[in-house]
Amino acid sequence: MSENSPCLNCGACCATFRVSFYWGETDSAPGGDVPTQLTEQISPYRSCMQGTNQPKPRCVALLGTVGDGVRCSIYEKRSSPCRDFPFHGEYGEDSPGCQQARAAHGLPPLPDSPMRPKLIPVIAA
Repeated sequence: MSENSPCLNCGACCATFRVSFYWGETDSAPGGDVPTQLTEQISPYRSCMQGTNQPKPRCVALLGTVGDGVRCSIYEKRSSPCRDFPFHGEYGEDSPGCQQARAAHGLPPLPDSPMRPKLIPVIAA
């Protein structure tokens, strides 16, 4: 992760959503990386990160204070939903989930990416 990533001062997604994935991503399966001891089984084929299957989720792997400096204790072994979750503006794309998580924790929205073209509304005369 780049040191300029807004994720290092946020962590809201890790404390907003359930992080569920195919159980074969855990280290109890051949080729899996996610530490099994940090997961819980939610169905015969799905696992989730401990703490994220709660009314007020917070991933057990999240260290620090949301909005004030965080890091993932298993970053190199994180699950596919974590690898695939973009922050708002990453690659010049919107991320409604990122903005939703930030809002849920009282954090200001991230600005649109400067790489993203601005749409100018057309007003019919």
